[in-house]
Amino acid sequence: MKTDFLLVMCTCPDDASAAAIATALVEERLAACVNRGAGIRSLFRWQDQIEEDHEVLLLIKSRHARFGELEAEIRRLHPYDTPEIIGLPIVAGSDAYLQWMEEVTA
Repeated sequence: MKTDFLLVMCTCPDDASAAAIATALVEERLAACVNRGAGIRSLFRWQDQIEEDHEVLLLIKSRHARFGELEAEIRRLHPYDTPEIIGLPIVAGSDAYLQWMEEVTA
């Protein structure tokens, strides 16, 4: 079922931490693929202040069944106190790609 799949977003402060998290998630089969997009600007409220930072966005392709482990691994490796870890359901996708995702995250 297609709704078993997730796209998880996570921002990181730099490419080194993003690369370490992406590598660990793929090596541990918690993610089928992770895209790293550098150069995003994030505007947010933190400790009652408006902040703006350059960040690296991770787009993590995984499954609902692996989300708890994936979240724990991100929290273990992430330098932020409160990292962004948001999972969105994948409601449509190429059957071949989704089958591949299922196989590599089993």
